[in-house]
Order: sequence, then C-alpha cells, then structure tokens
Amino acid sequence: MDAPDAVFVPDRRAPSSHLLLEQLPSYQSLLYRRKTSSSSRRRGSGRGRQPSINSGKWAEQKPVHSGEELKPVRELPKSMQEKQHEKQQRLQQGGALTGWGLWRLNVHRSLKRLKEDGMDVLSSLQLWRADIHLIEGMFGTGILSYFSFLRFLVLLNFIMFLLMFVFVMLPVIITSHSTHNITYSSSNGSECSVYLGSSRQGLVVFHEHITDLLSGTGFLEHTYLFYGYYKLEFIHSHFTYNLPLAYLLATITYLLLSLLWIVKRSAAGFKRKLIQDEDRFQSFCNKVFAGWDFCITNENAARLKRSSLLYELKMDLEEERIKRKMANRTRGEKCRIYALRAALNLFVMAVLVACFYCIYVATVFSQRKQAEDQKSNFLLELVVEYLPSIVITLANFITPLIFNLIISFEDYSPAFEIRFTLMRCVFMRLASIGVLLFSLWVQITSCAATDCPCGYNHQLYPCWETHVGQEMYKLVIFDFLIIAAVTIFVEFPRKIIVNYCDCGLAKWWGQQEFGIPQNVLEIVYGQTICWIGTFYCPLLPAINTVKYILVFYLKKVSLVTNCRPSTRPFRASSSHFFFLVVLLIGLALACVPVVVSIAEIRSSRACGPFVSYSTSWEVVPRVVSQLPTGLRSFLHALASEAFAVSFFVITCLGMFYVIALAGAHKRVIEQLRDQLVMEGRDKRFLIQKLCQAQQVVYARSPERRPLRGFRGHRNDAGLYLVELETQA
Repeated sequence: MDAPDAVFVPDRRAPSSHLLLEQLPSYQSLLYRRKTSSSSRRRGSGRGRQPSINSGKWAEQKPVHSGEELKPVRELPKSMQEKQHEKQQRLQQGGALTGWGLWRLNVHRSLKRLKEDGMDVLSSLQLWRADIHLIEGMFGTGILSYFSFLRFLVLLNFIMFLLMFVFVMLPVIITSHSTHNITYSSSNGSECSVYLGSSRQGLVVFHEHITDLLSGTGFLEHTYLFYGYYKLEFIHSHFTYNLPLAYLLATITYLLLSLLWIVKRSAAGFKRKLIQDEDRFQSFCNKVFAGWDFCITNENAARLKRSSLLYELKMDLEEERIKRKMANRTRGEKCRIYALRAALNLFVMAVLVACFYCIYVATVFSQRKQAEDQKSNFLLELVVEYLPSIVITLANFITPLIFNLIISFEDYSPAFEIRFTLMRCVFMRLASIGVLLFSLWVQITSCAATDCPCGYNHQLYPCWETHVGQEMYKLVIFDFLIIAAVTIFVEFPRKIIVNYCDCGLAKWWGQQEFGIPQNVLEIVYGQTICWIGTFYCPLLPAINTVKYILVFYLKKVSLVTNCRPSTRPFRASSSHFFFLVVLLIGLALACVPVVVSIAEIRSSRACGPFVSYSTSWEVVPRVVSQLPTGLRSFLHALASEAFAVSFFVITCLGMFYVIALAGAHKRVIEQLRDQLVMEGRDKRFLIQKLCQAQQVVYARSPERRPLRGFRGHRNDAGLYLVELETQA
C-alpha cells in the first residue's frame, strides 16, 4: 500500500477508528482497493503493525530538517498558518543559536542576499528589457515569447561569433600585423591549387559593387568573411598554434554549445507541457481560473485576450466533440477518412517533390550561368545570382497556403490541424535548404571527365567551401530583405488602407494579425542557415546577430503600429517549448551537411586551412599521432570499439533508469491528483455532515433562531458529532 494510503490503515495498538472518519469517501475508496488487490492487503497488513500516529493526514506533523530550513519562508509549499508557525520556530531557533551556528546562519543570509543583488543587476542589464516589458504589457505573454526567443537567438549568434573570432580570426589578424614565424598551407603547384577568385579588374561600375555586396563575390571574396581567406596552417611564437585544428574545434564547439543551450532551455517547458497536456479537465480549470494574463494594461489587448480565451475554450469543446465523433465512427467511415487522408498526403508529397525539383533546377541553372562569366544586365545578373533564394522563398510562401487548404479536408482536431500544418511548413522550409545543398554537392563532386584528379570539380569550384559560404551568405541577406520588404511595403500600407478606406474589401481584409508560429519559422529558418554557413563563412554569426537586432526593431514597430494579437492563438505560444523543438530540428538538419563536408568531401587544394589534408577531419588523427605515447594511447582507447560499446551500454542503462524514474514520478503525480480529488470529496462530505448536525441541533431546540450559515451552531454541531461517535 502506498504511503498516502497509510492514513486509514488501522493500528492495533491505537484506539479504534472513528465512525465518522470511516465514512469518508477516501477511506471507502481505500477499502475497495484493499478488497480488490491481494498484494495491497499483504502490504497493508505489514504496515498495519506500524503506529499510525507517525503518518497520515491527521497525524502530528513534525518539522522537517532538510533543505527547507535554508529556504525563505515565503518559498515553502505550505499554507499561511504553517508559514507563520515555521517563522516563529525559526525566530526561536535563531535566538537560541550561538557561536558556530549563528555565524553559519549569518553567512548563509549574506550570501543569499548577495546572490539576489547580483541577479537583480544582471536582470537590469538584460538586452531589450524595457522593450519586452512594454510588449508584454500591451499584448500579453503570448507575443512576448516570440521576442524573448528572438533575444535568445541574438545572444546565441553573438557567442558563436566570439568563438570564431577568438580562435580563428584573431590569430590571423594578429599575424598579419606582426613578425611571427608563419607556416602557410602548402600546395603542390598543380592545377588543383589554382584559385584566381572573382575579383573584378579594371574600371568597376558602381552597380557591380552592389552585386558583390549582395552576393559575396568580387572584393568580398578574399576577405575574412569566407573560408578561403584562412590559408595559414601554423603560427609559431612562444608556442605553435594549429589553425586548422582550431577551426575544426571551434565549429564542433558552437554546434555542441547550441545543442546544450537549447536542451537546457527546453527542459522546463517540456516538464510543464507534460503536466498541462495530460488532463483535459485540468486544462479547462487552468483556462477558467488561471488563464487571464494580468500583465495586460491595454484595453484593446484585454478584449483580444478575452476573445482568445473564449476561442480556446471553444476549441477544447470542439476537440471533445471530435473525439466522441471519432469514437463513434463506423468501419466504413474510418476506411473513407483514412483513404482520403492517404490521397491528400500523396498530393502533399507531390507538392513537396515539385518544390524540391524546382529548387534543384534553379540551383543548377544559376551555377551554370555564373560559370559562363558573361556580362549581362545588372538586374538579370542579380536575379541569376539569387535565383535559388528566390525559388526557395516562393516555395515557402505558396506551400503554407496549400497546406492550410488541404488540412481542412482531413478531419483532424483543431489543435492537431495547427500542429500538423506547422510541422509540414517546418519540413518544407528546412528541407529546401537541404535540397539546395544537395544540388551544390552534385555540382561540386561531379566532373566533366570520367575522373576527378582533385577529388572535386576544381574547374568550376577551385575553392568550393567559399562558394558554399557565398550561397549561405546570399540566403541570409535575401531572407532579411524579404522580412524588411514585407514589413515596410505590405504591413504598413495594409494598416493605412484598413484605417482610412471604408470599402468592403478593406473591411474584409481587416487589421494585420501577428502570427506567432509563422514569425518563429522565419527566424528558425535563418538560424539553420547560420549554423550551416558558419563553417564556410566565419563572419556569418555576426551578420546574423545584426540581422536579428534589426528584425527585432522592425517587428516591434510593426507590432505596436500595425498588428494585433491573433484571435486564434497557437497553444504553445505562451512558452518557448514549441519554438525550441523546431529550433532543435533545425540544428539536427544543420549538422548533417556540416558533418558530411568535414568527413567525406575532399577539401579544396587551392584555399583554406585544410589544403594539406584530404578531408577536414584528417587534421585530428594527424595531431593525435604527434602527441606523447601515453596520451595517444588514451585517446585511441576512447575511440576504440570496446569503449564505444561500453559507453553505449552505460548510456542505455542510464536512459532506462531515467525512464523508470520518470514513470515513478508520473505515478506519484497521479496519486497526488487522486489525493487532491479525495480531499475535495472529504471536505464536501464533512460539510454535508456538519449541515445535517446543525439541522438536528436546530430540530432539538427550535426556540433558538439560526444565524446565517452554520457558524452560530458550529460548537453545538460538533458536540452532536462527538455524541454520534460515542454512541457508535
């Protein structure tokens, strides 16, 4: 029997249970469980020998001398009366302390006060603190979560930039202005090492500088911006600095740091989601009694929040109706709806394949046109440069409209419709980047001749890493231009038309709503590009940081001026959990091309720090081979199959333990929920008995006039209850 059930276990050495307590619903439920479970009877009989005075609801509560004695009284999970009692006990104990105990208590208080002051200082230095509080006050915590997520990405990109700057760029900058002994990456003088770049010669027209600035070619190609500029191998000063190893380790570090940071931030949201999404009745209670956002100070925002809560309640009721409808479906109806969903999903797959094929064709066409190196019109040249980015943007704009139309015929619940549509959009946005990279890999690794003497197509791509970096650079620039153009040339004119035009079309169009999931997908798409492109374009995190700062102010001005919160809110908009899950998917996708290019594709022999290596990863075994024998043997042991198998087994055991612990915690949560329900039933039962006792007392002495409620007869009713128990 569980510990909470020990409340009602009879004790042979204690007095017999009271008749009134035995009538409680919780006690009756316990008796039913004991009758239906033989194992529970055995455990109950074993615990029945223990004195019941030390456990249970009516037992005397003893002070707990665990970590709670170091917590502030206001943070203890106790009632107000218990907190007052705890405070009095602490004051008495503090007055009795002397010497070491008093010094320890004072030190703990001082350290805690210092920690709180430090946290206050850090919170006051938080980026965009006042702006985010303003947004929270006007639009609530739903839209606040988007801007907090954007601030997190700004900090993440800034940390990534610091890693690449300190370990890759700074050594190169220092050596270019010093007299250190430098070893450059060696090349054998073959045709594979020829790299002229795309620098323009002679008189350069102004629009060509604009093209170079937007595409990363020309004067930007041989700068710190791209991979090909870092051709150093060793820097000899007081010690030897291995630039290729630092470049590779910095790349691995920013990917691992991003993973750990995202997982850490998503853990708390995942726990809350598990608890909140488990019980539909609890969801109704949370919305009715705790759904209001008291940070709202704007009347319009309050009205929208009220309509949002109303919509969420309607959506919950609609989900319950659909669940009942699904449970009552006949076999023929199930076959029909499954066949329809299969056909629509095939159509979705066809749309995705068509989009991916268009991206592939656009990429191949753009690469071939750029290889021809023919002078053409400025706008035509710019369109050819940005053709893959344009096709990807059009696909990302058209496919959500198709998905929203298709999902209405699939007969899903409203919440699942939103999630499923968003996951399709996420797949489309992130997979389009993968298709672009696949198209580039095909062009890079395929040669016109039967074999590739350099291991890649050196004629078209003498420095293919720089070329990939230029494509990622163009995607980031074009993504920002699209966001800025939509904000300036669509959202602001729409606001003006809706406010100053009384035509029916303007009323039908309505005011712009701030779609949280769609805006999140935009910045996750940009962050995925940044993760992929940082290896090829080390300054891309800095560009992305500036981009997200500008996006923050653009979105803030557009939100305050043009937009209103969505009247059909997304359920996960009040927390970062959904955002971080999508970001984690983007990180997983970004790791694939980076790992493939590091471990599989031949490094360029004409540029970059890995000229002397067949692949970028080859620098690791070469450095390990130069280490002392003991350390080298230790690293080889870590990389051996025996260690890998042992680590895998230990990881599986740890995972099984965590799963079992999570299951135990879940059972405890369920027991506590049941106990809360029983507490409510017990209170209702006792109130009913007290009312009955009051009526009996009033019937015995009708000359006494009853007061409002039963407070005036509480003592008489209590005496009557005692009399009933004595008679029993």
